[in-house]
This record gives sequence, structure tokens and C-alpha cells, in this order.
Amino acid sequence: MNLHGISGETVVSKAVSPSESFIVLKTLVPASSDYFDGHFPEFKLLPAVAQVDIVSHAAHEYLGTPLSVRNIRRLKFTEKILPDCTVILKITVKGEKVSFEIKSEDDAVLYSSGNYTVAV
Repeated sequence: MNLHGISGETVVSKAVSPSESFIVLKTLVPASSDYFDGHFPEFKLLPAVAQVDIVSHAAHEYLGTPLSVRNIRRLKFTEKILPDCTVILKITVKGEKVSFEIKSEDDAVLYSSGNYTVAV
């Protein structure tokens, strides 16, 4: 991905079909990422907009979706993603709908989830 200092992701699993595709990625969100710049300097956390940006770029790179988010249907941010956190991205694409979950490496913590549409 190499997006805002986030690189070296690992593809855990991937399936592509005409009706529905998905990818599961494991990646580190390093403290050096500029996503953390200026966002609560005393208590850095990954902003919600950065999480959506990471998902949209991963969906584009690995599943071929457009980068632009047309309509956000649902977003839920349940836990903070802190610097140097390893996360699992689960992204599913069905037509113009992109759904995602960002979880902890051990699958015990759901950091965020949601879905949005793209122009196809």
C-alpha cells in the first residue's frame, strides 16, 4: 500500500469473483505515519478519516474499486487505533458496496466497521 508510511502489508486471504470479492490484510500502522501528525499530539490515535482512507486505498489496490467514496452508509468506530498497532483489514466488495472491519491481530478487538458505495 505504502500510504502515509503504512507499507509491508501481508495478504492473509483473497477471493475475487464477478458477484463478490474480499481481501484480508495484516498491516502495521507505524507511529511514524503522518496520519498521526497533529491529531491529539499528547495522545496520538488514528483518525476516523484515515481509517476510511486506508480501506479505500486497499480496496482499490487489491480489488480494483474506484478510490472515490460516493456515499458512506454506515461507520462505527468502537476502539482507538494507537501508534505501532498491527491491524487486520477485512474488506468485501459486492457491486458498488464496500464493507469493512478493522480488527486486532488476535481478532479480539473490533476497532471499526462500516460500508460505503463507490461509483462503478
